[in-house]
Amino acid sequence: MITGSLVALVTPMQANGEIDWAALKSLVEWHIAEGTHAIVAVGTTGESATLDVDEHCAVVKKVVEIANGRIPVIAGTGANSTREAIELTKLAKEAGADACLLVTPYYNKPTQEGLYQHYKAIAEAVAIPQILYNVPGRTGVDMVNATVARLAGLPNIVGIKDATGNLARGQELLNLVGDKMAVYSGDDPTAYELILMGAKGNISVTANVTPKAMSQVCEAALAGNAELAKKLNQPLEALHRDLFVESNPIPVKWALAEMGRIQHGIRLPLTPLAESCHAVVRSALQHAGL
Repeated sequence: MITGSLVALVTPMQANGEIDWAALKSLVEWHIAEGTHAIVAVGTTGESATLDVDEHCAVVKKVVEIANGRIPVIAGTGANSTREAIELTKLAKEAGADACLLVTPYYNKPTQEGLYQHYKAIAEAVAIPQILYNVPGRTGVDMVNATVARLAGLPNIVGIKDATGNLARGQELLNLVGDKMAVYSGDDPTAYELILMGAKGNISVTANVTPKAMSQVCEAALAGNAELAKKLNQPLEALHRDLFVESNPIPVKWALAEMGRIQHGIRLPLTPLAESCHAVVRSALQHAGL
């Protein structure tokens, strides 16, 4: 089972929007050195929505190649078409990913039965560990806990990323499925608290800029040390909040560029961080000691 701090890795780009392969290698090596426990490649933070299929698969393959078995690599393979999600999941398996992360189908707003059938079809089609991903704030679709419980017993479905940020709902989810699948937080502000409740880790945006600190927070929470986890998390609270001052991954890519880790590259319809937000994100970085 994959546990700890799982970074939702950005896809570094040059100023013209082309993928920066050298920067990608540097980021993966940095995360491994800093103690990140696993990498999620080409999720929401990795701009999956604007990478074409060939680029999507190439990034996953490259991250797997660089990681070289040192830490697990989870490929984002969700889509609002079940057929497309199956194809992406097959390609991720062929590329050597350890698991896949599958966001709920967005825009077409399936019913709960549709969500169940969608994930059931993918699980039956591809023999690779699969992590469900519920983020209603971005997709407009909310997979309720009862639907997750129906899916929990299916082969290949091994976890869920809960990005609701609702701890009461998270506790209910853990009570329902915690003995059948891993629950991961997808909400940095509440992550350590959900881990203390029984979640297995955090799929994190903040970890992009402060990987060592996030891994330490998760390790403390996994060890059940609530006092230490809270103390380690406090310097990161501004980052948890202000890396969402504009749509993710706009702020986190700007922050990484300010840190000299990547270039200022992002693809339309996302645009560079507004100048009015620069001081806010810079202050959060400084508060975290960066």
